[in-house]
Amino acid sequence: MTETSGARLSVASGGAAGTSSGVDGSPYIRTIEWNMMNKTKFFPLSMLSSFSVRCCLFPLTVIKTQLQVQHKSDVYKGMVDCAMKIYRSEGVPGLYRGFWISSVQIVSGVFYISTYEGVRHVLNDMGAGHRMKALLGGGCASLVGQTIIVPFDVISQHAMVLGMAAHAGSKGDINPLGIKSWPGRSRLHISMDIGREIMRRDGFRGFYRGYTASLMAYVPNSAMWWAFYHLYQDELCRICPIWVSHLFIQCVAGSLGGFTTTILTNPLDIVRARLQVHRLDSMSVAFRELWQEEKLNCFFKGLSARLVQSAAFSFSIILGYETIKRIAVDEQYKHQIRW
Repeated sequence: MTETSGARLSVASGGAAGTSSGVDGSPYIRTIEWNMMNKTKFFPLSMLSSFSVRCCLFPLTVIKTQLQVQHKSDVYKGMVDCAMKIYRSEGVPGLYRGFWISSVQIVSGVFYISTYEGVRHVLNDMGAGHRMKALLGGGCASLVGQTIIVPFDVISQHAMVLGMAAHAGSKGDINPLGIKSWPGRSRLHISMDIGREIMRRDGFRGFYRGYTASLMAYVPNSAMWWAFYHLYQDELCRICPIWVSHLFIQCVAGSLGGFTTTILTNPLDIVRARLQVHRLDSMSVAFRELWQEEKLNCFFKGLSARLVQSAAFSFSIILGYETIKRIAVDEQYKHQIRW
């Protein structure tokens, strides 16, 4: 997603900026830039797409979080076991615990993508390469996004794990706030109780519990994801026949980027989740407890759920994002867009 100036375009050429041809021999734009789009179309469609993806894939987030915060495997034996036990105990609503409060991330997503494109624009003026722009842009975007979303993430994760002990008699402290969640109680009231209890115990700082861990987990994750996304896209464009859909190549590149960053950052994400749910004092305490419990297994705890979640989210988000960019692109560029 390199930024352009004037008529300068980022086009496909085996992975670098330059001119390449489609099936009919005409050049096409590989990356639709920020200044090429109608923002009044892009922002509402982007928010709608993000909400739709979140609706479909949110259960994977719930499953991943519960796998990460359990002690060893005392509640669930794996991703499928977790999904089945939640469904048997609570039905479909159990797979959507914390959904509405988590949906605030849709708003933070607007700030995320605006920051990403803005940083890329500044770096473009400085002559940075397109992968460096992706790396730094992704990191800065995550910094802004996490600053907005962490308080809602803290509340959402407490809501996700409520009642988890009942599934298999867990002795772990997975409801440290003592929130009452009897059947029939509305999610809104539960979320409000969680917020009030956090404020009562910790004050405003309590809503940013695990903030440093979130930055350490998600800033490099976001930076590497965008960098790997462009790297994989370059390589796939180079090796795939010209008739292969460019949108499909982008979706596959997004999924591969998600796989790579998930494997590299999994322990950091577990520490973040445990800091926020178990209310541990620091990252060092969380790391130490995690190592004592899991040893080398800490690199793989909840990894299958994260890989499935990451691949599904990456594919879906890129499918929606790049499709909306094609829809929102200005008329003067439409003839150079390849699907």
